[in-house]
Amino acid sequence: MAGKWSKRTQGVHGGARRSQYGELSEALFLTQGFDYPGAGAAEARFLEAGPDEFIYTRYGNPTVAMFEDRLAGIERAEAGFATASGMAAVNGALMASLRAGDRVVAARALFGSCLYILEEILPRFGVEVVFVDGTDLDQWRAAVTPRTRAVFFEAVSNPTLEVIDTAAVARIAHAAGARVIVDNVFATPVFSRAIDQGADLVVYSTTKHVDGQGRCLGGMILGPRDMVRGPVETYMKHTGGAISPFNAWVMLKGLETLDLRVRAQAAGARAIAEALDGDARLSRVIYPGLDSHPQHALFPEGGTVLAIELAGGKAAAFDMLDRLEIWRISNNLGDAKSIATHPATTTHQRLPEDRKAALGISPGLLRLSVGLEDPDDLISDLKSALDAV
Repeated sequence: MAGKWSKRTQGVHGGARRSQYGELSEALFLTQGFDYPGAGAAEARFLEAGPDEFIYTRYGNPTVAMFEDRLAGIERAEAGFATASGMAAVNGALMASLRAGDRVVAARALFGSCLYILEEILPRFGVEVVFVDGTDLDQWRAAVTPRTRAVFFEAVSNPTLEVIDTAAVARIAHAAGARVIVDNVFATPVFSRAIDQGADLVVYSTTKHVDGQGRCLGGMILGPRDMVRGPVETYMKHTGGAISPFNAWVMLKGLETLDLRVRAQAAGARAIAEALDGDARLSRVIYPGLDSHPQHALFPEGGTVLAIELAGGKAAAFDMLDRLEIWRISNNLGDAKSIATHPATTTHQRLPEDRKAALGISPGLLRLSVGLEDPDDLISDLKSALDAV
């Protein structure tokens, strides 16, 4: 039945479990462990837990299971494992897929913490990591060899909004026997087609659009049941990366309004990008929803985030940030509040200057995550700040 529902309906009803009390709002099972009716039952459950049997909240929990099943339904994945944060999801998906001697090929344009895992952590354990320009399919073809066990990329890159051809990269990877792992935060579950396009594992920071209101950390790894309930779950439950029931409950409630919020935010982002596009005070406006974006055809929905570059560099960017009234200065995104970020000095500050330049993270670049305020007010605030710079 759930497979017949739209994403919007799935977000309200998917994965629901009700106790004997028949509560309408999903219950929060704020418990560490579970009581067994007898010693034999405990032994049997540790040997193999049934679909609605739980052992310890680090392994699984009814509230967490509802969250996992609901987001898996929206994503059209067979299963999901909820994690303590988005980075726990990225780390878990990679570590569960790789071992010493393996090769992973990754897009070069990634969030700073993702780069740290690939550049610093995986090589310590004997994993070879190769970076490519994610938009160049010839580089993927050259780098993906028979030793490649996984490819990893952001479907839409942070912060310069390059869009990768997921279907094409998946074909290249699968031809070599490699697993495709996609960080899908900027695409959002609402606009995602990653599973249909060939992704094997999809990871989210549910801190972003799923919560969407700045309350809790969370993440999710989604994919085939045998992978998620096999290597992923085994790795995550033994290394302690599971989400708390409270955070899962917050995220579960966030899914009820996810579709409405994301579509409103994307409409606002498009309006802002169109209003700023061609402004002589800006070197460029980057938004996949604009026809001028080089990968517009791959992601015409555009998403909730855009980037602008001020010709005056860091000084002009800082001056503009300090003059904004509605936009908040923070490093989060996907929030109900509109957020402005200076990536060169925050999310990507650890990168050497030549790496920033190669990725297009200039001193004048600002990442704008559009919230739920009136788009006209947001445009007015941006233009007023630009006028004063």
